[in-house]
Amino acid sequence: MLGFAALTHEASAFELFGIKFFESEDDSDLDVINPLQYTVRIEVTQTPDGDADIASTIEDASVLAADEGEPVAGSLGLIAKARTDRKRLVAALFENARYDGLVYIFLNGQNISDIEPDTKFNGPVPVLIRVLPGPKYELGRVSVNTGGIPVNPSEYGLERGGSASSVDVLEAESNIYRELREDGRPFVAVTRRDILADAATDTLDYLTEISPGPRVPFGETWVSGPETVDPGFVAYMTGIYAGEVFSPEELEQARQRLVDLGVFSSVVVKEAKGQAPDGSLPVQVTVAERQNFGFYGLGATYSNTQGAGASGYVGYRNLFGRAENIRLDASVSRIGATAVSGTARDLEGIDFSTSLVFEKPGVLGPDSVYIGSISAGREQPLAYDRLFVNATSGVEYEIDENQTLKVSVKGEYEEITDFLDTREYLIGSVPTVYTFDNRDNELNPTEGFFAEARLEPSYGINTSTFFLTSRLDGRTYYSPLESDRLVLAGRLGYGTVFGADLQDVPNDRRFYAGGGGSVRGYEFQSISPYFPSNAGPGQNEIFEDTPQGGLSLFDGSAEARIGVTENIQIVPFVDFGVASEDLVPDFGDVKIGTGIGARYLTNFGPIRVDVAVPLDPGPRDADFQFYAGIGQAF
Repeated sequence: MLGFAALTHEASAFELFGIKFFESEDDSDLDVINPLQYTVRIEVTQTPDGDADIASTIEDASVLAADEGEPVAGSLGLIAKARTDRKRLVAALFENARYDGLVYIFLNGQNISDIEPDTKFNGPVPVLIRVLPGPKYELGRVSVNTGGIPVNPSEYGLERGGSASSVDVLEAESNIYRELREDGRPFVAVTRRDILADAATDTLDYLTEISPGPRVPFGETWVSGPETVDPGFVAYMTGIYAGEVFSPEELEQARQRLVDLGVFSSVVVKEAKGQAPDGSLPVQVTVAERQNFGFYGLGATYSNTQGAGASGYVGYRNLFGRAENIRLDASVSRIGATAVSGTARDLEGIDFSTSLVFEKPGVLGPDSVYIGSISAGREQPLAYDRLFVNATSGVEYEIDENQTLKVSVKGEYEEITDFLDTREYLIGSVPTVYTFDNRDNELNPTEGFFAEARLEPSYGINTSTFFLTSRLDGRTYYSPLESDRLVLAGRLGYGTVFGADLQDVPNDRRFYAGGGGSVRGYEFQSISPYFPSNAGPGQNEIFEDTPQGGLSLFDGSAEARIGVTENIQIVPFVDFGVASEDLVPDFGDVKIGTGIGARYLTNFGPIRVDVAVPLDPGPRDADFQFYAGIGQAF
């Protein structure tokens, strides 16, 4: 084997004047110049209002206390660190609206205000931090002048008797400043701020003057940085139009649109520092393209019931210079699949699928994307065998931050085999999907709501059959604790196929329940009306006791995600569902599955493991089911 070695020298960490340089997590013993140890004692006098939390606030703010046990760089390093700590502690008192507070720090009995810089100490040096918090102030007189623009300070918490915390006061001022900018005023400026603490009344008077500046329209959009992506297309995709009133929100939305194109490694969208001669405000867009627009990936799976599988994809993000995306996917599965506990059915060969998807953003405005695809494959779920080829063409439009509408035209040829026979279908349909999503996190939501409505009118060209598939799904999330260590999650779904008898609807367009995305504990598709147990003349015995699907569906889930540590959740859950031959499900036939799961939270989403049991198993259900994946179950 051919190789090489290089000699390296790692910089050692050291501390100078209380500041650490080149520190790493592996540094157990810092190379500190003239190391000096010290010990810390904190004394906090009782406050007039009896605030028991002020002592812990002081301790948390003290760097001397936090770093006790770590040496400093000599006497001068300790003096510098103590003086910095005093400033931090005074700031902590101001944050708690204690403007009469006093902070004394003594090194070896000497007040740091009286210590000369060349004073020498021998360690360990006793450090005494003595804090007199003083009374808690309230807001007194409040005056906010915004140049004639109506502003009610009390809406921001600025009113007599309100919080006088420095953090709250400055945050309120910042909120007023931000809202004036959101009103189309890019040149807002705080021109005066007078804050007077009155020790006689324990009140804080706050007076400020904010110059709002004029409302200004957007001007031209200037683009710099793209090399292969069309700069005109970049400007178009910002969605910022000259003449519209300035809006910081629109600038952020423009930045996010460009990021979502997937062709840039960095995106900056900001207003110019001054107005153009015509009074408008130009917009500057600066982007850096990805080094490589190509991408690919490989994956593999194995299950004791589904056998082995492999998948891969390859694509390109900037096909014609306007962020067009093309992607080819291929997969094979059920390699060596075996039946476990006699619950599965016999399979003939492997499953496979392939698809080619083309996306072109901006076809109907910056918030739209054209999506065209061609797919083909073979699948063998519990209920049927299916060979298919289909093509779709449609547009997805982002209505706003939470709402999306997707409308497509789809043509499909499929050959389906079940208990009765093998049938061919040639179907044209118009899938339409509306989505509302205000969840705080897609993979691990703790609050918010997700709703999806699907309508797909379809016509069997070779069977002269029309049917309409509809489905509503809703999910909600609630965290009663501030720490999000408990999240209650619920899901409901309802679907109906109108306009045709069950046997005239292709098997893959019918409704089934059961499986990891439905009722856990049950085999995929196993909750449904069943074919008979004995095949008659001309019927396929492979599909004895298999689901035939239904015209209606009702299912749901409820689970509690309980955080036992910062990264580990225990999740008890219950799922339920029913599929029926009728247009309205028979709720008396609802089947229930229950179980428990574990989640390990990572920065790319939760790693999920669930074990569930069916409370009313059917002929194709095992005693339990095991599920694993990335992301919550719903």
